[in-house]
Amino acid sequence: MGFSGSNEGTGFLARLDPRVKLIALVIWSFVLALATGFPGAFAGLAGSVVLIILSGPEKPLSFVWRLIKINFFLLFIWLVLPFSMPGEKITQIGPLTMTWEGVLLSARLSVQALGITAAAMAITTTTTVFQLMTAARAMGAPEKLTAMLGLMTRYVTVITDEYERLVWAMKIRGFKASTSLHCLRSYANLAGVLLVRGLDRGERVYAAMLCRGYKGTFYFTLERRITRTDIVALVVFLIVASLVVTLNVLYKANY
Repeated sequence: MGFSGSNEGTGFLARLDPRVKLIALVIWSFVLALATGFPGAFAGLAGSVVLIILSGPEKPLSFVWRLIKINFFLLFIWLVLPFSMPGEKITQIGPLTMTWEGVLLSARLSVQALGITAAAMAITTTTTVFQLMTAARAMGAPEKLTAMLGLMTRYVTVITDEYERLVWAMKIRGFKASTSLHCLRSYANLAGVLLVRGLDRGERVYAAMLCRGYKGTFYFTLERRITRTDIVALVVFLIVASLVVTLNVLYKANY
């Protein structure tokens, strides 16, 4: 059984080999995650923005909206770190003390998170999941892990559709969400039915795979070879990543 897919998007990144993009994403994520100062963090964020531009988004506002969504997760950082790190006092809010060190660390972590998210968006919007999975397998990732990723990606939408049908069936019968014991029982029954139907769907899918000659092995094949453009792009990326690492070494934060 094999997986295939084609690149999405019209930008420069869409024309690069999936293996090159996967290597770039992993390295860039580590470089940004290990940034120890604002110069390195902002340089990494700027590089991620360049990747988004090179991905040629047909709807730039959708990228902006996705980046805004990450701020909801960053909100928890801002609610904890400014009040939990010792340092120079900014203000006192009840028993909590806000410090400059906590605020600066929260800001740096926010920049790093946005940079990593932007880079991941640029790569994933120009490469299908199956291409990334095949590239990971070609680079030595375990076969079972990549196969599980492919099956999960394929059937998570099936389970979602099944869940939506069950919810609509409950609403048609007059169900309304509340904190009552009856509501909790209904949600428990929903989870149980969804689990049973998921198991039943899994058995039918496995039977269909056997009918098509599945013998326990997934065959991952890349539809293209690494070209000179891929090599040049990877070299340029490594140079940029090295510059960001240099900034991290030269400008270290004291918090």
